[in-house]
Amino acid sequence: MIFLSKWSSQTLCAGAELGVFDFLSKDNARTASEVAAEIDLDPKLLYRLLRALASLGLLNESAEGHFNLTDRGVVLRSDAPGSLRYMAMLEGGEEHWAIWKYVPAMVRDGRQNAFLREYGEMAFDHARANPDGYGAVFGKAMSGFSAIQSRWALEALRDYDLSPLATWCDVGGGHGHLMCSFLTDYLHLSGTVLDLPEVVAEKDQLWAVKLGLEDRCRYVAADMFKEVPINADVYSLKMILHDWNDSECMQILRTIRRRAKPDGRVFIIEHIVPGSTESHFSKLFDIHMMCWGTGQERTEQEYASLLEASGWRFVTCHYPSHANMGVVEGVAR
Repeated sequence: MIFLSKWSSQTLCAGAELGVFDFLSKDNARTASEVAAEIDLDPKLLYRLLRALASLGLLNESAEGHFNLTDRGVVLRSDAPGSLRYMAMLEGGEEHWAIWKYVPAMVRDGRQNAFLREYGEMAFDHARANPDGYGAVFGKAMSGFSAIQSRWALEALRDYDLSPLATWCDVGGGHGHLMCSFLTDYLHLSGTVLDLPEVVAEKDQLWAVKLGLEDRCRYVAADMFKEVPINADVYSLKMILHDWNDSECMQILRTIRRRAKPDGRVFIIEHIVPGSTESHFSKLFDIHMMCWGTGQERTEQEYASLLEASGWRFVTCHYPSHANMGVVEGVAR
């Protein structure tokens, strides 16, 4: 039943917050008492939580009360490649839980951004003001989810001829997972990751360092609203424009356009809203964005209009086979 889905999300969040997935594996089954003893939890209540997580398909439970991870549960370990532990904590955590209660009020008065209503500041500002709380969880959640999104972007552009392109700038690229994914698959490319000073200063988090790609990937500190000081053949914006309203998006795109080459390209990588008859993740994600800030999920045509209003020409949209995300292509005009 749809109205009980919050039970599932909160059960998952509790397991992630307690870190129980880190004390389980696929191969070695353990009892709730064994796990509880390691992380100082109540064994009886932990058993009930593990049983519920098993009912969600994240764990297997034996007849003797032993638990091990399923394939779905493995990705909730902190050390899993592209771990979703922190995404579970973020979306089930108090901040993102609190903002959803404002949906009726926002729809009534026509003003979105429930984060501002609840906390008196924008989500990004709240993250900076709480670096050990919301900020830490948000950063780790975005980094973990980026691994999945990078694979989708690679698949979407698999048949695209990147051979004429030599330089790539990922704007708002965080720690550089997307950029490094393309550099790994396309050896002729060199890349730049542009983000705020506090992001690129996190040297131990940078993917180019972890993957030994420092000779082909550099990090530049800048504010994409003010300046993108990179002349590249192609610019990408992954999960950036959906954070902002149309006016803010056009400001970002115009800032990039000022430095783009005459035939420069831009790839907008987002969850693109499909037609009216199709059920799609983006349509629910859009309500979350209504709560979270000033942005929204958009259709192909809405992204095309943003490009056309900002000095770019819309070319087409590239989709992976599952079509969860898409890559909107624009060219400088």
